[in-house]
Amino acid sequence: MLKMKVLIIIPAYNEQNSILKTVEELKDTIKKGKDKIKIDYVIINDCSKDKTLEICKENNLNIIDLSVNLGIGGAVQTGYKYAYENNYDIAIQMDADGQHKPEYIFDLIKGIEEDYEMVIASRFIEKNGFQSTFVRRLGINLYSGLIKMFSGITIKDTTSGYRVVNKRIIKYFAKNYPVDYPEPETNAILAKSKCKIKEIPVEMEERKGGKSSITACKSIYYAGKVALAILISSIKKGEIDE
Repeated sequence: MLKMKVLIIIPAYNEQNSILKTVEELKDTIKKGKDKIKIDYVIINDCSKDKTLEICKENNLNIIDLSVNLGIGGAVQTGYKYAYENNYDIAIQMDADGQHKPEYIFDLIKGIEEDYEMVIASRFIEKNGFQSTFVRRLGINLYSGLIKMFSGITIKDTTSGYRVVNKRIIKYFAKNYPVDYPEPETNAILAKSKCKIKEIPVEMEERKGGKSSITACKSIYYAGKVALAILISSIKKGEIDE
């Protein structure tokens, strides 16, 4: 593991209230494990309209500044493209809003060391910490049921944006990544392709700043769109290349 290159991808859109604290906590965590493995991070600023970019520049944070807003899928894929082009072995997604505790990054990496291809930080194994809203949990359970139906693999926290993948999946995500709310759909694709997937229990926090892209009015539309995307992905033949 000491020879492996690890990149943490942090997509950010209007996260001026949380981005600095998120990165500072991440840096502190990385320092604690510096003798174990080298870890880099990159913030993908998705054309924020607030002071996110200004704060990142003032504090010399590692950042890629997108010239146009690509949405969450495009921002995250930019991170995977960066990881692929710079020959990283492991990539971790982590939100900029303070929900994801950096203390779990080494547990996620350990899963890759155990030969899993994707490891998901899950709120719903031990059910501690923030559990999301009731409506969103209904959607999460729906997506979990669909993935289980078509792949035989159980993923409890299907919308978790805190996850790690290996080099093979980095290459795939760099070339193929959904635009809107991509976690459930990519989970379905990897499950259908018989990739080795594991969930580990974590506690998550409520967001420390910014605003969720999924409003109450969008919840029904989002649930239907994602469910349809999962169905289509599940019907397709597994498409992850070696």
